[in-house]
Amino acid sequence: MSHLIEAGGAASPVSGGAVSSDAVSPVSGGAASSDVAPSDVAPDASSALPAAASTGARPPKAVLWDLGGVFLDWNPRYLYRELFAGDDAAMEDFLTNVCSPAWHAEQDLGRSVVEACASLAAEYPEQASLIMAWGERSEDMIGGVISGTVDLLRELRAAGVPCYALSNMEVESWEKRRCIYEFISWFDGHFISGVERVAKPDRRYFELALTRFGLRAADLLFIDDREVNVEAAAGVGVQAIVFKDPEALRRELVARGLPVAAALG
Repeated sequence: MSHLIEAGGAASPVSGGAVSSDAVSPVSGGAASSDVAPSDVAPDASSALPAAASTGARPPKAVLWDLGGVFLDWNPRYLYRELFAGDDAAMEDFLTNVCSPAWHAEQDLGRSVVEACASLAAEYPEQASLIMAWGERSEDMIGGVISGTVDLLRELRAAGVPCYALSNMEVESWEKRRCIYEFISWFDGHFISGVERVAKPDRRYFELALTRFGLRAADLLFIDDREVNVEAAAGVGVQAIVFKDPEALRRELVARGLPVAAALG
């Protein structure tokens, strides 16, 4: 389920932690249709009102969303399990020690993926083709769209709630994905780490994003699949939720008085 961390206070315990990177989970809700604009579906907002009244809390005025792991089921194992022909031990060694999280983080801070792959391939020539696949087949790392989250974005936008995308992503991947996925155009603004050259969980990332969009931390709710990013957002005064699945997130949004239906269907 999703877990709330209140802004300005200590993080409450989060059972299960962040989404594990060593297992590929199915896409919640199946693939999303990209031909329905947010205004085409009006939410049953009345179902959210009792929960808001019971908590007495003021609903957030805007919502900040992560993309990978929340809207897009991103995991390099979707690609590399194929390339390693099911040899999971070799794949994990490669993703830990060659195309490592630390190496990937450099691209999230704006380094060219082409340059990064070429440099790493020169260092590990025996694995050059595997390394180059990181850039050449980046979209094969996406298992699909998490359609239940897209439904929530659609409902919030139809109700007039401003929504912003705050994502750690390479510049090249961002340019591809903003063209592939229509729902990305529904956001009121985007703050992408590779473009801005600062990444979550750096405190500056959130401070710069809020300044860019003219937002007040106390008015916001931030949703991310990584606990460390949620804690960083809470550290600058933003209420924040660790995303686990769309159904749990829907319950959280209803409880906070946001205008989404208690359940679809």
